[in-house]
Amino acid sequence: MSFQIAVAGKGGTGKTTLAALTVRCLLDAGAGPVLAVDADPNANLGEALGVRVEGTLAEILAQTKEPRAVPPGMSREAFVEFRLSQALSEARGVDLLTMGGPEGPGCYCYPNDLLRKHMETLSRNYRYLVLDNEAGLEHLSRRIARDVDVLFVTSDPTMRGLTAAQRIWRLAGSLEGTRVKSRLLVLNRASSEDGEELCGAAARLGLEVGAVVPNDPQVAALDLEGRPLSSLAAGSPALEAVRDLVKRVAL
Repeated sequence: MSFQIAVAGKGGTGKTTLAALTVRCLLDAGAGPVLAVDADPNANLGEALGVRVEGTLAEILAQTKEPRAVPPGMSREAFVEFRLSQALSEARGVDLLTMGGPEGPGCYCYPNDLLRKHMETLSRNYRYLVLDNEAGLEHLSRRIARDVDVLFVTSDPTMRGLTAAQRIWRLAGSLEGTRVKSRLLVLNRASSEDGEELCGAAARLGLEVGAVVPNDPQVAALDLEGRPLSSLAAGSPALEAVRDLVKRVAL
């Protein structure tokens, strides 16, 4: 079974950047293969990783609702497994699965059950699974990932961000059917002056700080240029902060 890392937080707190840097650090350490899962409907993990998205799981779910989508003689379960393999976007050391947009009307209980089953089977082929979650832990609550080894809860350097992180922290500890073994707060884009004060505030809220990731102009520059974080130079302050975190909790 793969070691599973999930990233969650409110919008704009750097979830996708953290997920992409986590994948980068795992690959730099020779710890692949890695399965990256983009569970945010506003999917952009592929862009951050420099991996072209070939298809989405939402498209698979939609196809299972079409009467003629499943070929004659093929079970729906076999169809989902076949299409799931096709939806993988492959790159060196990492494969990407993109969940895609909302599922739309109708009941998807059965195809979701199939997806959970095949995701569990698929993840066994990888040493690590990194899940970039949407705000609210929706896909964790659907048990797409049932056993999370470590959950990174992100926050921006504000008290409002910490309060939102606390709500997600508590939700993660009460998800039925999903086991989160450990939770760590990651403070993103924090200045050195704010870091100590924010860590104290986080402790008062019952949050364990795993890392303070500094504001990094190199990350912002790559984003403006539309370049992936794999292009980030070694020694980048943000990269090194995440590298230290990954070494401590996952390697």
